[in-house]
Amino acid sequence: MRGRIHSIETLGTVDGPGVRGVVFLQGCALRCRYCHNPDTWARSGGEEIEAAALVARLARFRSYYVHSGGGVTFSGGEPLLQPAFLAEALRLCRQAGLHTCLDTAGVMDEPQEAMLPEILRHTDLVLYDVKHPEAQGYRALTGQPIAPTERFVAAVRRAGVPMWVRHVVVPGVTDGADHLAQLRDYVAALPGVQRVELLPYHLLGAHKYASLGLPAPLEGVPAMDAARCKALEEQYFSEWTA
Repeated sequence: MRGRIHSIETLGTVDGPGVRGVVFLQGCALRCRYCHNPDTWARSGGEEIEAAALVARLARFRSYYVHSGGGVTFSGGEPLLQPAFLAEALRLCRQAGLHTCLDTAGVMDEPQEAMLPEILRHTDLVLYDVKHPEAQGYRALTGQPIAPTERFVAAVRRAGVPMWVRHVVVPGVTDGADHLAQLRDYVAALPGVQRVELLPYHLLGAHKYASLGLPAPLEGVPAMDAARCKALEEQYFSEWTA
């Protein structure tokens, strides 16, 4: 089974528990205003690779992952856009004794949603990227309807896979009191949430828009202060913070 990957980080520490191999799959259907990786959008980009070869590459670092309580995280882009490849890679990771995380916004092509049970069967933890808790705000932020991610959440609920929630905090966009209170209520209704992480918006990918000849959706918006972001996390999500 072949798929397309954007890049691999072999010793990541911020995408799930412990030290992890992080595989960034190519392709994304969302156009989030704060996206810092527009180079992952095209489904035809990246490197083509066999799932078995990918897992063999990651398995070389197995001792680091296992001893730290880590494993492998599949991120993107949006990994669910390559469901057959993802399912096979997850299965092979499990077979190799590696803990598996799925870092996702929960959006895939609707005809392929039937593969979600197989994907989640080989997933130990979902890192769920909540874009916005409300339909109108979700569309304004991503350019897409909220229904696909709602169907994903329902599938996670049926599968019983635990979840960490992550949400990007953008000054003047997703940092307001009303928004965060609404987000807290949304998180409280999600299945199996163990942890909530607020991620500060940064400008590290701003140059990519210019290099791709694309307008930057948040031109002029400053980076989010990390200390304030952490304070908001503790204020609104203390029940789920580490």
